[in-house]
Amino acid sequence: MMEYPLLLRSILYRAKTVFPEKEIVSRDYSGMFRYTYADLYRRVCRLANALDKLGVKTGEHVGSFAWNHHRHLELYFAVPCSQRVLHTVNIRLFKDQLIHVINHAEDRVLFVDEDLLPLIEPLHPELKTVHTYVVMTDKPTLPATNLPNVVLYEELLAEASDEYEFPEFDEWTPAILGYTTATTGMPKGVMYTHRGLYLHCLTTLVGELGTDERDVTMPIVPMFHVNAWGRPFSDTWVGAKQVYPGSRPQPEDFCRLIHEERVTFSAGVPTIWMGILNHVLQNPGRYDFSCVRAFISGGSAMPQSLTEAYQRHLGIKLYQGYGQTETSPVTFINTPKSWMDEWPEKEKMRQRTKTGLLLPGLEMRVVNEQGQEVARDGKEMGELWLRGPWVLKEYYKDPEKTKEAFVDGWFRTGDIVTVDEYGYIQVVDRTKDLIKSGGEWISSVDLENAIMAHPQVAEAAVIGIPHEKWQERPLACVVLKPEAKGKVTKEDILEFLKDKVAKWWLPDDIVWLDEIPKTSVGKFSKKTLREMYEQGRLAQLAE
Repeated sequence: MMEYPLLLRSILYRAKTVFPEKEIVSRDYSGMFRYTYADLYRRVCRLANALDKLGVKTGEHVGSFAWNHHRHLELYFAVPCSQRVLHTVNIRLFKDQLIHVINHAEDRVLFVDEDLLPLIEPLHPELKTVHTYVVMTDKPTLPATNLPNVVLYEELLAEASDEYEFPEFDEWTPAILGYTTATTGMPKGVMYTHRGLYLHCLTTLVGELGTDERDVTMPIVPMFHVNAWGRPFSDTWVGAKQVYPGSRPQPEDFCRLIHEERVTFSAGVPTIWMGILNHVLQNPGRYDFSCVRAFISGGSAMPQSLTEAYQRHLGIKLYQGYGQTETSPVTFINTPKSWMDEWPEKEKMRQRTKTGLLLPGLEMRVVNEQGQEVARDGKEMGELWLRGPWVLKEYYKDPEKTKEAFVDGWFRTGDIVTVDEYGYIQVVDRTKDLIKSGGEWISSVDLENAIMAHPQVAEAAVIGIPHEKWQERPLACVVLKPEAKGKVTKEDILEFLKDKVAKWWLPDDIVWLDEIPKTSVGKFSKKTLREMYEQGRLAQLAE
């Protein structure tokens, strides 16, 4: 067999060769932008030449500080395919975290969306390695900014040639650098290689994750977080029409794009799917979602009530997936087995909300505190360990964290799961979020999902709080739907839970919030809730 390197340029080459006429649609500042894969290829070549002109050397890092749009897609290919490294900076990190990751990555050039300039401008004096800022906008002139060495993205491309000879190099070459969302401490860096991303793309084209050129896809998951779950690469590879939602998208924007562009497939976190569903239900008859064949939910556990609501109101199958920054990210997807089609609908729905089956190419272990594999009974809990070609080898420039994360070549995910007799895992909790009460474990995730099944509950997050006798007890933080505020009581919630969870799982107290604080990628921030409790702010809200 040929010694042919697995490089991202192969993805781009196939798209422009096989599907040159297929469309990419991007919501821009002044309206909708449309072009083809042939256009994408030419602009990627221009951008690669522009990086040469900017003095970015082979192997150096280029940062992006941007939303989901066509210019970001061009960076996804131009930077790694020209043998540089793209660092997708999470725009929702705190100031000190942003300074840390940009300096830690040693970014040389930073590509910034126009509306995000106010977030970057105060950081510049502390950014040690960035020598040029490139502003991405559809406006013909540079916006006012106090940043030095600023150039306009479109001017860079206009001045560059649309012919570029992409180099050939080793498939183990770094391609993209991402950082964790850091629920504790500073974000940790994960370096993705061309080989790892290539193989990750292949495996995400099977089962419920798979797309082809007949699909219209819209990556809702941010491109600044774990490569938008690999969708920009895999959807380009198969020639799907792609729809990018642009700057600061709201549920109305997502709904309009699905309706107008006839989106068939998308992926996002549960909080986004909740927002979209609520907007559709509040605007009956406004949107036609009959084009959709499937949505994928990941990032955190998906309540069964949400799956049922999508099926009942929209006729859409919402599937659960799982992954981490450290795993590129997708490792599990809930693909139903063929014989499960004969199951009763209620049983199929329950199974569909499980985390899923291991993707091809990976290996897993689920071990208890003694390092022994747990029973495959869907009950015994253990920590999930993974290994495979798109699982990280080490944290970037962090040997201490690397040592903590690995055991005998296995990556410890820090997630507690069960495995049922059919091989489906169910994420029970993060190790740090499990509640130990009287020597027994309570899953905050399962308790949250039970609470969110209440028809008047919009969101719920559960944390463990200290207890003199039981060590820890659950505290539920609940957001009611607007029409239920002031009407639903603590007793109503507890009564609803009585036949759904064990009696000793029932929350000791309930706190009513207007909104659950979120992490930078839309997950419930239990770290923030714990801090609020320690400061006494939750006690003031308890019923």
